[in-house]
Amino acid sequence: MFKKKQDYFTKIHLIISVLIVVPVSFIYGFNPGLQFDIQLQTIDEHNFFKAVMGLYLGFSLLWILGVFKNEYLKTALITNAIFMLCLGFGRLLSFIFDGAPTFGYQFGTIAELLLGFYGIWVLTNKNTNFAKK
Repeated sequence: MFKKKQDYFTKIHLIISVLIVVPVSFIYGFNPGLQFDIQLQTIDEHNFFKAVMGLYLGFSLLWILGVFKNEYLKTALITNAIFMLCLGFGRLLSFIFDGAPTFGYQFGTIAELLLGFYGIWVLTNKNTNFAKK
């Protein structure tokens, strides 16, 4: 997994993402009211959150592949950066148009943006070999 110190800096945010996204996906899919101010009322709402759970789990699987198999690493890094930045910027739009959400979502916004920008840094840093290709 981490053969060199450089591997640590290249992959650590993927592991952090998986450790956060997998549990959150199950909360979204089976009991979003547990951690968030969400009360699902219809089957369509439950269906939507189960689909989000599947999406989160699918990306997490790709990130895990990137950690253990170098041929998936660049794809894992790109999708992680896009995933995190899009979530973070979407939440920022919500701050502007809808107001401040609960602390969990506020913290999530900051974490998503940090992970996303870290991924961009890894992809563009000349020491990680991705910027050269």
